Amino acid sequence: MTPQQLLLFAILGAALALFVWGRWRVDVVAVGALLASVATGLVPPAEAFYGFGHPAVITVAAVLAISAALERSGVVDLVVRRVTATTKTRAGQTAALSLFGGFISGFMNNVGALALLLPVGITTARKTGYSPSLLLMPLSFATILGGLTTLVGTPPNIIVSGFRREALGRGFALFDFAWVGVPIAVAGVAFLVLVGWRLIPRDRKASGGGEPFEIADYVTEMRITEGEKVAGRTLAQVQEDAGVEFNVLQLIRSGWRYPGLLHRVVLRAGDVLLVKADSKAIQALVDKGGVELVEAAKMLEELEAADLTVAEAVVTPLSWLAGRTPRGLRLRNLFGVNLLAISRKGQQIRTRLRDVRLEPGDVLLLQGEADSLGQSVSRLGCLPLAERGLNLQPRRALVPLVVFAAAIAAIAFGVLPAAIALVMAVLVMVLANVLPTAEVYEGIDWQVVVLLGALIPVGGALETTGAASWIAARIGDLARTLPPHLVLA
Repeated sequence: MTPQQLLLFAILGAALALFVWGRWRVDVVAVGALLASVATGLVPPAEAFYGFGHPAVITVAAVLAISAALERSGVVDLVVRRVTATTKTRAGQTAALSLFGGFISGFMNNVGALALLLPVGITTARKTGYSPSLLLMPLSFATILGGLTTLVGTPPNIIVSGFRREALGRGFALFDFAWVGVPIAVAGVAFLVLVGWRLIPRDRKASGGGEPFEIADYVTEMRITEGEKVAGRTLAQVQEDAGVEFNVLQLIRSGWRYPGLLHRVVLRAGDVLLVKADSKAIQALVDKGGVELVEAAKMLEELEAADLTVAEAVVTPLSWLAGRTPRGLRLRNLFGVNLLAISRKGQQIRTRLRDVRLEPGDVLLLQGEADSLGQSVSRLGCLPLAERGLNLQPRRALVPLVVFAAAIAAIAFGVLPAAIALVMAVLVMVLANVLPTAEVYEGIDWQVVVLLGALIPVGGALETTGAASWIAARIGDLARTLPPHLVLA
């Protein structure tokens, strides 16, 4: 093995370790691996960024944009609700949701498919009283399995097809993967529905139609206002009068913080309380009067109360909010939303909301204008924890489906390459005014694009350094003594 090969394996090993560690975002690690390969001479500088023009990257970006158009149309929500409504049993709903998720993920990125179906799955779990994990984890696996069934379902299939085209002059057709992918997907869903659900961890509050995520304990900031309802009274008196349970983690008064046992403290106007309570208790305290949510009060200075609404959303692992604090996000200025409260898997939060470093899995209580809050949640890279309202318009719902179906047909019959057909579909949707240009860019998960674009040249270095030939030679040595199925394994 040459020094160049050893160096490349070291870079790939370090990148893999950093992916597993999760301290830095995957796209940051990928770019670091690319630059390290360029700096060490493994990747020529002139070829450093050719991966961003690779058909696989273009195809994935186009599919993500099309997914945004389908989500915007509301037609997927309508179909899946009718599918899940045909059965009321856990097994039936899991099978219906998983099969539909697997089907649509065969024609779009599995992350996009999951984003479309997750709110419906959560709502279904809430209505039926099942543990959300019994629906959501099978759905996650099903969208991954469904991506194996077609050429455009997952980036590796596109990349493999490209290499086959370079080696043999012809890539794979759209449904060539289905002969293996469909049986695997069907078997996988059957396992999840019949056996695998028994192995899924249950939510601690999963029965009785409770909340689908651990959001019983939000942490929010309340300011005491002028008046006699709260100011001049102790916390114990306020809690008894309100008739709801809440826990004050910290009192902030004149810049000083007072943690600990505070139930006998007499409250003053202007005091800020760091309160832990469920959303109903928070609303009851605000309705009772004498307190206001700190961030909500700021927005009310700009808008009428009737124009505002609230939504619950979860921070996803791919959200760009992860690892950042609300202080630096400028949510109200850039996105028109306020962060009212945070819930973190039952953990205590004892710092001010603006200083909390957000983590994947955090549930956020957001406030914004009623007609734009849903779009803002999507732009933040979060997923809503409530059923999306449907306002289906025949043209808006039909055009994306027809255009997407035409692109798939063009790919299936070999009329156009996948990247060309799907980019044309995006352009037609934009020109038909069913997908605003801004939503094209917002719908693309740029972490995925940067990850693929950065690592494709690093993967190409496996061939140019001879590392791929070295690995193939080792496998070839085994092939002389083992049957084909063991060589493949």
